[in-house]
Amino acid sequence: MFKAIYLSPFGRLISFVLRLLGRLLNPIMIYGYWNGATRDFRKRTRISSSTVLINKGAIDIADNCWIGHHSIIDGSNGVKIGEGVQIAGLTGIYSHSSHLAIRLCGKKYIEMSENTRPGYIRAPVEIGDFTFVGVSAVILPGVKIGKGCVIGAGSIVNSDIPDHSVAVGNPIRIIGSTLDLDASHFDDPVVIQNYYDPDLIEMFRKNSPNPKPFSII
Repeated sequence: MFKAIYLSPFGRLISFVLRLLGRLLNPIMIYGYWNGATRDFRKRTRISSSTVLINKGAIDIADNCWIGHHSIIDGSNGVKIGEGVQIAGLTGIYSHSSHLAIRLCGKKYIEMSENTRPGYIRAPVEIGDFTFVGVSAVILPGVKIGKGCVIGAGSIVNSDIPDHSVAVGNPIRIIGSTLDLDASHFDDPVVIQNYYDPDLIEMFRKNSPNPKPFSII
């Protein structure tokens, strides 16, 4: 019932009211996100009221995304999150780091501009469509994660991750493919109709006529 009302023309008003309630109550999931980077409203995106968005105007979040409680997204140098991405709670995404500059600049650090601080790292982050990021993962500046990936809980993502990867650990390492995870469902009519990239099903069947599903358990 609520979802039907939200998806009606009243959706943006409901999103605004939920945002106000989220400031007063315990963390709640808020439907709707005003994307300052593209100047449009992402009606099907849901973000916790407890998620911290730094420099929101540089955080480009597509539609159908979900971002859990007590996460932080640092958009100071640009963050792009693709369609359908799910980010579990307590996750950090950072597009800058001062871990070198704070020592190199010493007491003068606070007086210097970002552009003049030696060792100050500034780099955008990108997460591809329909990728899942597990709880308490940390994504560091300059990282690009491909589409259709699974990033394990607690992982430190300090390097690029190609499309369809299952990646875990500190530092991050690739241990498998989400195509293998999904293969056992490729005959399901619901999956055939709704899979995020239907061409992958056909490609996988041609390359793996007798696939053995991959497991991370």
